[in-house]
Amino acid sequence: MEKLFSYGTLQLEQVQLDTFSRLLEGQADTLQGYVLGEVEITDAAVHKSSGQRFHPALIETGLPTDTVTGTIFTITLEELANADSYEVNDYIRIEESFSSGINAWVYVAKGC
Repeated sequence: MEKLFSYGTLQLEQVQLDTFSRLLEGQADTLQGYVLGEVEITDAAVHKSSGQRFHPALIETGLPTDTVTGTIFTITLEELANADSYEVNDYIRIEESFSSGINAWVYVAKGC
């Protein structure tokens, strides 16, 4: 099983159903050293699923006082591939350590 941190649209029920064909269960957690920015979504399928033109995007600051809260979901490797397909080219997936001590995948703004 894989751990995936969501701070944005992957927390929405419709996006989860469209992307994973199920609702996910997770636990709240916090990532230090990042702030939220946003990217404009031009992918029609992603825009339709989320209903949002702009999506949040993590930007690394390295400052421990900068934090982003979200949810860590436990998903399968296949579901992680589905998440990769959902996220547009403005994001890259990296592994980070969270306040709880859990390591999880997270999508950050490309060039972050």
